[in-house]
Amino acid sequence: MSSDVSDGIAPGTPWRLGPWRESWTRADHAAAVNSAREAIGRGDVYQVNIVGHASAPYTGDPGPALTRVAGLPGARYGGVLSGSGWAMATASPETLVEVRGGRVVTRPIKGTRPATARGRRELLGSAKERAEHVMIVDLQRNDLSRMAGVGPVRVDELFAVRRWCGLWQAESVVSAGIEGPLDLAELLRAICPGGSVTGAPKLSALSEIARLEPVGRGVSMGALGWVGTDHLDLGLSIRTAAVDGERVHLWAGGGITWDSDPVAEVDEAAAKAAPLRAALAGA
Repeated sequence: MSSDVSDGIAPGTPWRLGPWRESWTRADHAAAVNSAREAIGRGDVYQVNIVGHASAPYTGDPGPALTRVAGLPGARYGGVLSGSGWAMATASPETLVEVRGGRVVTRPIKGTRPATARGRRELLGSAKERAEHVMIVDLQRNDLSRMAGVGPVRVDELFAVRRWCGLWQAESVVSAGIEGPLDLAELLRAICPGGSVTGAPKLSALSEIARLEPVGRGVSMGALGWVGTDHLDLGLSIRTAAVDGERVHLWAGGGITWDSDPVAEVDEAAAKAAPLRAALAGA
């Protein structure tokens, strides 16, 4: 990565991470979950993804810390990007969209439990998690079906359990064959932002997100990856850390449905952020 992330700090300077500052308290986060549930009860939305932010001051070269984030196990998209005054690292497991072999593919992830035998049983047996997941699969199916140049949409795999760090997560595979010209800009307009980080219906969920979240999402919940002459592979920038010249930033959250328990949702967001915090701290 470049050495100009923080002016005056040379590569190799010892890294020190200060105390984390949350964008909201646990109580505030739980209140936002309840507010989202009220919107669902009114019929405004079916599901809303609520994301919180935390930041911490740092000194020293952020390169090794970001490299540790990128190397977290289970990352399908793991890497570091940097520019003048900024850098980011992702350990994302989720495919936003891939175009390869004559098909458009998206792999939404929704549903989380600790990576234990009990956690796996709970995830597979949870009616709430499955309903939440299927809503997003249907949303992704609809996004693909609205595009010109693609054929019938199919679900190749539904609610498969994958591991990311110390968590089980449920993933599905949704795809459509390419039957005509496929425009990149049209593809990105149809699929972005990803349904698993917004909710359903997407536009209504985005309105709720703007109302409820205290801090913008920055580079998180967006997309990054590769664009080639004969393929496209973009991952959602979840499980992502970013640094400016003074602070490191993290985002984490989860999908809220009517059956969501506020305390459990707050704990889930913390569990998703924990491996990134540990990697940044050097654990």
